[in-house]
This record gives sequence, structure tokens and C-alpha cells, in this order.
Amino acid sequence: MTEIGSSERLLEELRSWVEEETPTTDAAAVNRLVGRAENGLREAGATPERIPGRDGYGDNLIVRTPGEGAPILVSVHLDTVWDHGTLAGPMPYRVEGDKAFGPGIYDMKAGSFLAFHAVREILRQKVPTRRPITLLLTPDEEVGSPTSRAVIEREARGAAAVLIPEPAGGAQGACVTARKGVGRFDVKIQGVSAHSGGNWSEGRSAVVALARLIERVHGMVDLVRGVTTNVAPVWGGTRPNVIPPEAGCEIDLRVDSIPDGEAMEREILALAGEADGIRISVSGGMNRPPMVESPENLRLYEAARELARAEGYELPKQHRGGGSDGNFTAALGIPTLDGLGCTGAGAHAPHEHILWRDLAPRGRVLAGLLETL
Repeated sequence: MTEIGSSERLLEELRSWVEEETPTTDAAAVNRLVGRAENGLREAGATPERIPGRDGYGDNLIVRTPGEGAPILVSVHLDTVWDHGTLAGPMPYRVEGDKAFGPGIYDMKAGSFLAFHAVREILRQKVPTRRPITLLLTPDEEVGSPTSRAVIEREARGAAAVLIPEPAGGAQGACVTARKGVGRFDVKIQGVSAHSGGNWSEGRSAVVALARLIERVHGMVDLVRGVTTNVAPVWGGTRPNVIPPEAGCEIDLRVDSIPDGEAMEREILALAGEADGIRISVSGGMNRPPMVESPENLRLYEAARELARAEGYELPKQHRGGGSDGNFTAALGIPTLDGLGCTGAGAHAPHEHILWRDLAPRGRVLAGLLETL
């Protein structure tokens, strides 16, 4: 079995990852952490493949361990939602008791580091694995994986299983066997400008049209079917005394099934049209297909659960409303287990933290899966 080390040791190195701020939109910043990971894996004997970024995003990094047969793919992302200066301002890295705080530490630098560390130690210690391992580090998950999706899907198609060390969920640190699918849409409305006092009847308010559209979108929510919508942000208008000629919003859609995703995509796109001086355009669609719980996913979960029990803790499972890169791999029919990162709370929130004493036991379960699947 791979020797992972203590939680104290893991936290010490993880700190350097957290203090390397990696907002998705800064390719150079993300690539600095890509480079750190690349160097560490080279020192362990790997020959990483680095795929140059495009469209303003960072690089992808792939490492393959020796072995025969279809590999186990472990896919992680290095980008976070936090802008530069967050560490120096409202969210400094700090440890308070059992909690370690910092931007991106829970989502998902702890899980990404554990995957990197497990593969590095398997290589260093020359631990035999039943299958080869493919470690994939990506730069743009937090904005929907626009440049890494093709790489993720390519690697998943040849894999026997996929492991995603996104944050463990809830108070008990559940892993994830199903996720909702995600759709994103942009709405732009063109009206007619006019003076709000002297020429009111000549105007056509884009803001009023937007308000009506928002009501229609909110009416699409069906909690029984697992369909939710959210409109944010919204914008429109210039001055109080001007009938607003422009307005717009973004729409977030979440669904439990592929048919619901297809149906809701059609319904939202059908909001576009033109009438009475108002023109509405809608673009976008389903960004991530649902990750549907399958017997294969559950078999992976049972393997992880047994390893966790050997570590002295119970590993529950959950269905999660947020999407991840596991949505892509599961939709291809590849057995996928998600939420294998560290326990904690506060993803995308100022109180983001991990329960750092769980780093070692969680890391050993991840390493155990890589060795034995």
C-alpha cells in the first residue's frame, strides 16, 4: 500500500497550493500551479504531457503511469472562483483548530493535491497497481470546462473508471454518485428608448419585458421533477428618466435527467422572439449533462466505502445539485465516482475551509482506489 504520510505533512504542502492564487481567467497564474505539479511529477519519474491552453485559459497536464489495460482516470481542476488579492484581503490562509481556511482550499485544491500526491507517491514508491493511472489536471472547470472538456472526454473514453476528487459533501463527507445537469443561457432584450415623461408612449421598455420573462422562467421550476431555474445577474436601463432600450440576464438551469435537459433547453430558447417593438434573443444550452446514478457508479462507491471502513470511518453517498467534470464522463457511460476530496464546507463562500485532519485518511482511500480498481 502507498504510504501517504500524516495530515500535518499533507497540509504543509497543500498550503503552498492554496497560496498560489489561480483564478480561472488568469492563464499565467493557473499555469504556475500547473508547472509546480509538473515538476513534482517529473521528480517522481513521470513524463508529463502538457497541452497548451487556448482562448485565454491555462494548460492541461496529463501524467500516465505504467501498466496494462484500460487505465483509471483521475481528473482534477486547478482553477478557483477567487480573484487575485483574496489571500491578502478577506480570506488569508489560516488554521483554526481542525479547520484550514483559504480561497479554493475546499473546492478543490485539497482534492486536487491529494490526487497529485497519491500518484506522485505511487510513482516514487513503485507501488504496483492493477491498472495504469491517468492523472489529468485541468484549468477551467469553474467556468464550465470550455477548453478541457474535449480532453476529459477523450481520456475517459479509454478508461475503465473515472475518479473525481471534488469536495466531499455534508457533515459526514459524502462522495457523489449522481449530479444534476447544468444549463446556462444568456438573454438580451432590445426595446425602444424614449423620454419617460414627455414621450412615454413612444418607448418600449426592455426592463419591463425582462421582468415578464423572469416570471416565465421562474414558473418553469418543478421541484418534483428536480428542475430548477435561477435568473442572475440582471441588468438594464441607463437613467430613471429614460425608457430603457436594453436589458438582459443570465439563466441557470438544473435538471435530473437528459430528457428534461433537452426539453427545458427547447423551452428556454423558445423565449426568443419579437413583438410590439421588443426583440428578445436567447443563446446557450445544456453545459453539463446529468450524472445519473448507475449500477457501475454504485460498484465504485462500494469499493470506496470498504476502503473507508478500513480507515475507521463510514463513507455515505449523495446526489448533488452542482455539476462537475464527472458529469461529462458519466454521460459517456464510463463508471464515475465523484466527491472523493476532503471534508469541509463553504465552497465559493468566505468561510471556505477543510477539516484538515481528514487529509490523510481521505488520501489513503483515494490511493487505495487507484491501486486496487
